[in-house]
Amino acid sequence: MAAFELRYARAFQQVTAAQGMNLDAVRSQLEDFAATFDASHNLREFLLNPALPQADKLKVLDAVAARVGLDKTVRNFIAVLMDHGRMHFLREIAAEYSALADEANSIAEVEITSAKPLQSDERNLLESKASELAGGKVRVTWAEDAALLGGAVIRLGSSVYDGSVRGQLQGLKAHLAGV
Repeated sequence: MAAFELRYARAFQQVTAAQGMNLDAVRSQLEDFAATFDASHNLREFLLNPALPQADKLKVLDAVAARVGLDKTVRNFIAVLMDHGRMHFLREIAAEYSALADEANSIAEVEITSAKPLQSDERNLLESKASELAGGKVRVTWAEDAALLGGAVIRLGSSVYDGSVRGQLQGLKAHLAGV
């Protein structure tokens, strides 16, 4: 990932924070526009076409912004990306903004992988444990991997907490090999 993506995201995060905007609402709007941009081939082709006048692109941006309910600040940020030729990187810039918003809100990104689909009470228990490990709020991404055999693995930053049956069997194997 190029450094400019983080620079754009950081500048936008500073603007939205200075204006007292809800960072989660801004994140949602930016992600909604990015999804619309990704899903619509015609919109993408139009906004990325260097031969078209910027004024025409801004009219289309305004129409889409009105339809998806973008705040003026979010709309203006997207216009800056268009003007600077950075729309190809909208998804990456939005991801960087999301990470900065999480950091500002003291939210840790956690991935929890289980061997099978979990019931809501099991998910709540694991999310609570992840929150305890992180020392605060967490945003959980759920995944399944049957190779775990049972249990779950929690990834928090560079730390991995392996409570899976596979992990326990590997630990037992290593212990027995060392005996």
